[in-house]
Amino acid sequence: MASAEVFRGEDWYGRDLSGQVFEDCTFFDTDLTEAEAEGVEFAGCTFAGARFNAARFASSAFTNCTFRRCTFFDTRFEQCKAVGSLFQGCTFTAFEVRGGDWSFTALSGADLRKAVFDGVRLREADLAGVRLGEAEVTLCDLSGARWRGADLAGADLRGSDLSGLDPLAVRAAGARIDSVQAEVIVAALGYEVG
Repeated sequence: MASAEVFRGEDWYGRDLSGQVFEDCTFFDTDLTEAEAEGVEFAGCTFAGARFNAARFASSAFTNCTFRRCTFFDTRFEQCKAVGSLFQGCTFTAFEVRGGDWSFTALSGADLRKAVFDGVRLREADLAGVRLGEAEVTLCDLSGARWRGADLAGADLRGSDLSGLDPLAVRAAGARIDSVQAEVIVAALGYEVG
């Protein structure tokens, strides 16, 4: 277990971090390209300028972590927890999250076009100003999420909880929804169905 350690410019390319625990650690310009981990835990850690390119994390936790100017290219999180984490100035390309709990995560203003979020719990996540054009956000729990100014144009939102979405506060041309979601959105606009 590493606690309150500072890592600078570390080359962790392809490293297997499975089962390790990091608490209140800081990672400056750390290269985690092609890192793999199952069951790794990061609690209260800060990542600044870290590279997560082609990294794979499964059943891992990033709780109350801060990510600043990090790069996520072809990065995959499967059944991971990122509760309370903050992402600032990060780049996301071919970014994929399947399952897990990302509640209270702050992704405001993030460019997540063409990203995949499938079956993810995103309760009360801050998605204000997020760009989700052509992204897949399917079967997600988005109750209580903040959406103001989000761009959902062309996104696939089918099966996700959109009960907190104000359709007048987002750009959603061409977004795909199912019939149940359509009723929720129509009700949010003040119409009565039936």
